[in-house]
Amino acid sequence: MEPIWQDIVKIVCAALASSGLWAYITARRERKAKEKEKKDETKDAQSAMLMGLGHDRIISLCEKYIDRGWVTSDEYDNLYSYLFVPYERLGGNGTAKRLMSIVDNLPTRKVEYTSDGKRVETITGKKASDNRSK
Repeated sequence: MEPIWQDIVKIVCAALASSGLWAYITARRERKAKEKEKKDETKDAQSAMLMGLGHDRIISLCEKYIDRGWVTSDEYDNLYSYLFVPYERLGGNGTAKRLMSIVDNLPTRKVEYTSDGKRVETITGKKASDNRSK
């Protein structure tokens, strides 16, 4: 081997064996691990916030419909399909489920508007859960 190549090999071997290089690699790996942990914590906080908002909205709407004593088909579909089902998939608690079971048994009304803008409510005789999208 030529002397220049021997020197290059010696330099590369010395660099690989040096504690400074390994300290750099270790510090970099630790920094990346901390960044990933921080991202995971942020994602967990965002999920918790989303769960909290979903829970609040579900409880609020359920209480409104229960107090009123009836729910429209559209209101029920929005509550069930777009709030309750995703909330339940995320592991939602029993409070929302308990209130939702009460709303499931509320009578439904069909709300339509006439050409002159008047609201017309018709009792359908069905309970809310009969309107679930299959």
